[in-house]
Amino acid sequence: MFRRTFWFTSGVAAGVWATTKVNRKIKQLTPESLAVAAAHKALETGQRLKDRAVGFAHDVRDNMAQREDELGEALGINAAPELPAPRRYTALENSNPSQYVAPPTHSYNRNEDH
Repeated sequence: MFRRTFWFTSGVAAGVWATTKVNRKIKQLTPESLAVAAAHKALETGQRLKDRAVGFAHDVRDNMAQREDELGEALGINAAPELPAPRRYTALENSNPSQYVAPPTHSYNRNEDH
């Protein structure tokens, strides 16, 4: 009697386990689940590519700066160029404000003379 109960229980457990596994697999293979999985995979791949591209860009910039320094040393152009002194403009001063003559006032209305 104990043997039969053991095997019956084992069979039920195996059936439940197999049914659960099959149902999970069926849910994973629905179009919606496949689309979600593909989207997640695409996002992960995009992030990985972005990280690599950023790292590559930093490497290129660093190597470019290093090469520019090497070329500058070889050509002797690393020194900062000397800029000319800034120009100084003086403000025009009116030494005698009483000599100021106002410009003549003319009417520019073309219809006034006619």
